[in-house]
Amino acid sequence: MESNSYEFLRALVEAGGPSGYEQPVQAVFRRQAEGYGARVRIDVLGNAIATLNEGGSPRVMLAGHADEIGFLVRYINEQGFIFFAPVGGWDPEIAVGQRVTVHSANGPLAGVIGKRAVHLMDQEDRKKKSEIEKLWIDIGANGRAAAEELVAIGDPITVRVPLERLQGELVTAKSFDNRMAVWVCAETLRLLAGTSFAAGVYSVSTVQEEIGLRGAKTSSFGVNPQVGIALDVCHATDYPEADRRKVGDIRLGRGPVLSRGANINPRVFELLRLAAREEEIPVQIQAAPAGTGTDANAMQLNQAGMATGLVSVALRYMHSPCETLSLADLENAARLCAAFIRRVTPEHDWTP
Repeated sequence: MESNSYEFLRALVEAGGPSGYEQPVQAVFRRQAEGYGARVRIDVLGNAIATLNEGGSPRVMLAGHADEIGFLVRYINEQGFIFFAPVGGWDPEIAVGQRVTVHSANGPLAGVIGKRAVHLMDQEDRKKKSEIEKLWIDIGANGRAAAEELVAIGDPITVRVPLERLQGELVTAKSFDNRMAVWVCAETLRLLAGTSFAAGVYSVSTVQEEIGLRGAKTSSFGVNPQVGIALDVCHATDYPEADRRKVGDIRLGRGPVLSRGANINPRVFELLRLAAREEEIPVQIQAAPAGTGTDANAMQLNQAGMATGLVSVALRYMHSPCETLSLADLENAARLCAAFIRRVTPEHDWTP
């Protein structure tokens, strides 16, 4: 991956933006997309919609959600410790001991998530699972008044970890779910910029996916595309204890993942697979027997219906601070989206 693209990815994944607080992420996306000649607007919910070849036909929408799981400040006690509410699906055990950033009006504040030390627990307490409401954040404040000078109820909180390289093409970060898709939405614009294609492209960094696909629902209605591709992560099954019988055989480095099933328009799936074959892009196939739990759900059911596909990137350790994926899969996902769009014409019949 080129250094500029890698630094763009770093800026995305290191930004703080849980559901409803995605503005810092959207600012990064907007700057990048405008650099590729796209017109970008922000709608009332906060979706960032970048357009190339406006007026082209058909309208094709790409969607990758900008929000990450995080927390909100809920209560500050007399000692100045912060109690918090989860935003999105957290495993409480993963939250224990994490370093966090409280995104306050005074700027970012460092904190740590605390829990009673194991030495001070009796045997029964040691067997119990952690509960979010019994954990707290310590920002080092000396009492409630001192904490309230810095922090307000409802301030968002995110885990404080950087993007890091592992071996080969593997990288780890806190929010590949789903900043990697925001990267793909922008990178697809870069690959298309300056080339000829028939479709009007609406590349959308959506909001509030983690709490109910909310941004995809409103942006789909606003854009009203005929065709859409949702971009998201999916569970890799190439690590210990992963059950391939439940998920399928999905591995890092083997290419983007095409979903196939009820949530997917078969004509979109066929054109994605054809584009991959003709461009020599490796892909994996995953069965999707019902709704996928991604923006594709909301997109497919927009107004009278949208011909929708889902392109995913395999991810290890989803909803944790050490989400891990392959940069090669990421780049190939963008290549595939661009190849698909170049093949779309107004004459395409998306009827199954």
